[in-house]
Amino acid sequence: MTGTPSEAVAELARLGAATVYEAAGRKGMVDGEWIRVLPGTRVAGPAYTVLCADGDNRGIHEAIAKLSPGDVLVATSPNPTPFGLVGELLATQAAHAGAAGLVIDGGVRDTDDLRELGLPVWSRWVRMRGAAKDARGTVQVPVQVGGQTIHPGDVVIADADGVTVVPRERLEEVVDAALAREAKENGLRVRWEAGEFSYDAYGFRKEDEENATT
Repeated sequence: MTGTPSEAVAELARLGAATVYEAAGRKGMVDGEWIRVLPGTRVAGPAYTVLCADGDNRGIHEAIAKLSPGDVLVATSPNPTPFGLVGELLATQAAHAGAAGLVIDGGVRDTDDLRELGLPVWSRWVRMRGAAKDARGTVQVPVQVGGQTIHPGDVVIADADGVTVVPRERLEEVVDAALAREAKENGLRVRWEAGEFSYDAYGFRKEDEENATT
C-alpha cells in the first residue's frame, strides 16, 4: 500500500482485528475475554504503553498527560487484577488529549459515563474497586498483554472480535496482506451468495467421498 502511516492505520481499523490477525500470519492476537465498553466501536492507532504497579493507576495519569492525538493507550501491570484502573474522569482527559481508544489490561468503572463520553474502551473487567495512586509506574516501555509484547508505536487494532497488534516495522506489509485477504474474501462471498458451497470449492466433499470408498 502506498500512502501515509496514518492512512495505513485507518485501513487496519476498517479491515478489523480478525482480518489483520489472519493476514499477519495468525500473529499478534492479544488474547483474552475483552469487554468492549462502547458497542459498535473499532479503533487502530500507535500504542502508548504504561506499566502500572499492581492495583495502582498513577502511571495512567502520567501516560494520559503525554498522549498524542490518535494514540491507543495500552495499560497493564505485572499481575493484572480486577481494580478499576480507569473511570470517567481519566477517560475524559484521554478524550481531550485525542486518544483513539484505551486498552486496559485491568478493570474500568463508571461504564455508563464512559459510554456517554464516546471514547472507545476495551478492558478485562468492570469493577468498582478503586486503584491506589502510590507508585509512578513506567510509560513507553514494552509491555506484555495477552501473550503479546507490545512496544511503543506498534499499531493496536481493537473491535468486536478483540484486540490484535502489528509491530510498527510490519505495518505496510500487513496492510498489503490484509487488503489482499479482503479482496479474496469478497470474491468468495460472491460465489457463496450464488449458491456454491465451500465444502465443494475446497474439495472436501470429493475427499470425503473418496475416503468413504476406501
